[in-house]
Amino acid sequence: MPNYTLKEKVLFGSIHINMKKLENELQGKTVLITGASSGIGERLAYLLADTESHLILVARREEKLSAIKEHIEKRAAKVSIFRADLRNQEEMENLLAFLHTFPQGLDLVVSNAGISIRRSIFESLDRFHDFTRTMAINYFAPVQLLLSVIPLLQKNKGQIINISTINMWMIPFPFWAAYQASKSAFDTWFRSVAPELNATGISTTTIYLPLVRTPMILPTASYRDTPAMSPFHAASIIAKAMYTKRRTYTPWWLVFAQWGSILFRSVWERLAPEVLRKKGDNK
Repeated sequence: MPNYTLKEKVLFGSIHINMKKLENELQGKTVLITGASSGIGERLAYLLADTESHLILVARREEKLSAIKEHIEKRAAKVSIFRADLRNQEEMENLLAFLHTFPQGLDLVVSNAGISIRRSIFESLDRFHDFTRTMAINYFAPVQLLLSVIPLLQKNKGQIINISTINMWMIPFPFWAAYQASKSAFDTWFRSVAPELNATGISTTTIYLPLVRTPMILPTASYRDTPAMSPFHAASIIAKAMYTKRRTYTPWWLVFAQWGSILFRSVWERLAPEVLRKKGDNK
């Protein structure tokens, strides 16, 4: 396993995984990971490769999924792959039918697939599809997936891990309307249903991540030099939650960011328009 950089240790802490506990927890279990062909999902799949689990990897790029399957199956885990764009209704229904073919059901779902868009509202006036596509993958897809597989998880007293963002706990930022609204929608839905799921024996975990250096952030030039968590670090947090059953994860400093959001909200709302005018980002 790679070592954490000093900057990563300071900003995000070190995550120690007890591999024995992880292996025992996943022994003979079936784990579904969406968005598994790159970034956090790919790192998580490789991290679980030495467990005697059955990994179901879902993503749009079949050739990448096949390569991951080939590497992992040289180790302990069994791998099934399913190519699907979860925004496509037919492909989603095919995936759900596939998942219901497993007689032992599901034990764990990692809801990781998502999309991020940074765009000014004035550059979005003729791009309503930006909002429909972010809602499709960040909200409607995980809701439809979980509505179908909850009975499978209930059968095994399984676990759902939602990969979210720290933005849910802070004031909304300009240029991120489509992304933040869609992530907030699912976060609210998941927190709303969690008590009902917990009452039936299904564990629920939400991982609120900071910026993670994945292919999803590459189009945003301003993020290239911004401190970011590595995909391996994020995957380690998720893997540890599989045996600790921790309800939420947030970076240690988020509480200070939250207080700042509360204390300076009115100041931000007054100053932000002026800052944007000076930068020329607003039209």
